[in-house]
Amino acid sequence: MTTTSLDDSAARTPAAARANRSRRTRIRGSGWATPYLFLLPYAVLFIGFIGIPAIYGIWISLHDYDYLLPHQPWVGLDNYKALFQSGSRDGADFWQSMRATLVFTVISVPFLVVVPLAVAMLLNRKFPGRTFFRAVFFTPFVLGVAVVGVLFRFLLDPNIGVVNHYLHSAGVSRNIPWITQLPWAWISLVAMTVWWTLGFNAIIYLAGLQDINSELYDAADVDGAGPWQKFRSVTLPGLRPVMLFVTTVTILASANMFGQALLVTNGAPANETRTAVFYISQVGLRQYRQGAAAAMSYVFAIILVIISLINFRLFRTTQEKS
Repeated sequence: MTTTSLDDSAARTPAAARANRSRRTRIRGSGWATPYLFLLPYAVLFIGFIGIPAIYGIWISLHDYDYLLPHQPWVGLDNYKALFQSGSRDGADFWQSMRATLVFTVISVPFLVVVPLAVAMLLNRKFPGRTFFRAVFFTPFVLGVAVVGVLFRFLLDPNIGVVNHYLHSAGVSRNIPWITQLPWAWISLVAMTVWWTLGFNAIIYLAGLQDINSELYDAADVDGAGPWQKFRSVTLPGLRPVMLFVTTVTILASANMFGQALLVTNGAPANETRTAVFYISQVGLRQYRQGAAAAMSYVFAIILVIISLINFRLFRTTQEKS
């Protein structure tokens, strides 16, 4: 008891107090760099693969750039102005590709948001083989776009495709132009994209469903709520942050659709399914006009940023009202 009192008395002396404060300061100071050290690898990769290329891309967009030539003349904002001038070399084709991108996004996003939600709700139930069916729905997502594109090109070819073969066997007399005429080309592109990517969104939804407190459903049962009322009052509010993520990511992914159109329709018919990324790649890699392609990509990126901000604002407004 006496020893403890002496130690407490010593700890209360000014010298001991200063020593304690100094020791605590050293302990706190020694860990200030720890978070930054953890962030350092990501920062290096971000700067090296995103930051520097983005800045360099702006520089390219201000030049008549062709990497095969020794000189790239400075043109300033001419590449950007050309996109908004009627009769320019790229203006009409670029905005036609933007219209095709809009069509695909508007058609595909509702399916890619709603269908995976229905699949996730089914897979969230308890039934034999649930893990197997979860794997079945997710498996197509791990396939590369080249594999999926070649597969659907074989299935949907109007002349030798498997789909038309079985339709003929079922009594359909004519060949359906799945990849050569509208609206069949859009139907084909949307269908293959939904089949290919719905597993990713379904897994995200499934994780969100499992985070909803089951007691909320029990309380709804006590109140006599039916399935639709529980979905509207419990499931949807609980999934709102997940739906914001899924919707935003799906819009961006659909707007950047490229491989499907290249491999299945090749932009047909008459470039009606040639999306913005498809056209930008043609300008930059086939026509060797990287400056114009870079300007298009930045205009396209700005439009996507605006759409994402609007999407966030709509979800926030809906949450505030609810």
